Amino acid sequence: MSASIADLRKTIGSAEDLHSVVRTMKALAASSIAQYEQSTSALDDYYRTVELGLSVCIRTEGSGVLPDERGGGGAQVVVFGSDQGLVGRFNDIVADHAIAMLANMPKAEVWVVGERVSEPLQDAGLTMAGLLGVPLSVAGITPLVGQILVDYEAALSRGEVSQLHLVYNRPAAGAVYEPVTQRLLPLDETWRSDLKKVVWPTKALPEVMGEVRATLSEFVREYLFVSVFRACAASLASENASRLAAMQRADKNIDSLLEELSAKFHRLRQDEIDEELFDVVAGYEAMRS
Repeated sequence: MSASIADLRKTIGSAEDLHSVVRTMKALAASSIAQYEQSTSALDDYYRTVELGLSVCIRTEGSGVLPDERGGGGAQVVVFGSDQGLVGRFNDIVADHAIAMLANMPKAEVWVVGERVSEPLQDAGLTMAGLLGVPLSVAGITPLVGQILVDYEAALSRGEVSQLHLVYNRPAAGAVYEPVTQRLLPLDETWRSDLKKVVWPTKALPEVMGEVRATLSEFVREYLFVSVFRACAASLASENASRLAAMQRADKNIDSLLEELSAKFHRLRQDEIDEELFDVVAGYEAMRS
């Protein structure tokens, strides 16, 4: 076998190995998308319950000051990205969205979830106040959410911030994902007005037992937790959707490459066989003459 055919066979073997890796990553990405979407769906009912509880407390409390409705200080902006690559423009898109928003927020503290998204933010001249790791599963989201809220409470108590914003990619109809911005704090009059419009599902209206402000404060904490959790889960689902799309493109390209390499291999092999046959025929003719 000629050196060129041996080299080509080795190249085909490497491409097939890479093909196997890509297909494995496709399967993992598809599985991850399902678990994050299921976690988000499961939270919808709980979020609805929290929303109903808040609406009752707001109606009972009236126009009093809401928990965490404090003035002064800047904003804490949490940007969700990825720690791993092979996600296409996932990090660049959410970073561009965050940079555009932060242009009007000079006092903002930027917290980043995911090392990869910190690079374009730093290239834009932004300083990171903190860097958090991306959860590897649904079970890892809860500790991350707790850390984000603890860091915000610490900065709030020091008078450094009074706003909390989230920037992340979320799955979108007609596209793999889209970047969005969500302001969670402070809880303003618009937020209060929207909650007052929430319709109780039955005719029997509930009453708040005990001190209304304490109950309202607990519901606000649950509201914050669920909101950050949903944002993180949506970002992770979008990340894996982007990775799946990238792996599908890679899978298609490797298929095309393997077809070309296989065709070239067969041509070279046939040329080698033809050359061997020609040598045999030429030797036979020489013997006869």
